[in-house]
Amino acid sequence: MPSFPPFLARSIDVTPLWLVERVARTIFSGVLRAHPDLFERLGDYRQTRYGFAPVDLPLHFAVVPATQSLIVSRRGQSQPVDARIEGPLVLLLGLLEGRCDADALFFSRDLAVTGDMEAMLALRNALDDSTIDLPREIGALAGPFSPLVAGTARYIRARALEGRDVTWN
Repeated sequence: MPSFPPFLARSIDVTPLWLVERVARTIFSGVLRAHPDLFERLGDYRQTRYGFAPVDLPLHFAVVPATQSLIVSRRGQSQPVDARIEGPLVLLLGLLEGRCDADALFFSRDLAVTGDMEAMLALRNALDDSTIDLPREIGALAGPFSPLVAGTARYIRARALEGRDVTWN
């Protein structure tokens, strides 16, 4: 399973947290602008604090759909959450886009889910119809370099998800 390159993970570890959080929030805001109803299907689970813990990055992400907030923290200083999913960054992003079979990854132990399983299933269902395309969303933030950035991101995604690019809907 491809993982985030260790030399890049080390550079993120020394990057100021405010900068990492700003980049992550910019991407998160772009996704929410492109998909304003993303969290509508969550119902009562909109109040849930969801945690995403990439095992190959020194960061954790906490999302609260009701407030459309994203908090980034260093590993070991993560925010309290109600439901957490842990796995390689590539797979977490693949799940966000609906490109990976969540059940297969869970049962093969490539992902670990803790906390409120019903909330995590509600999130999965909400993402099911979202048609999020991260390369397109990231490219949209790059202004005149949009085609180059989106194309590069698509190439990286294709290589990283090779053999796992199977939708679960």
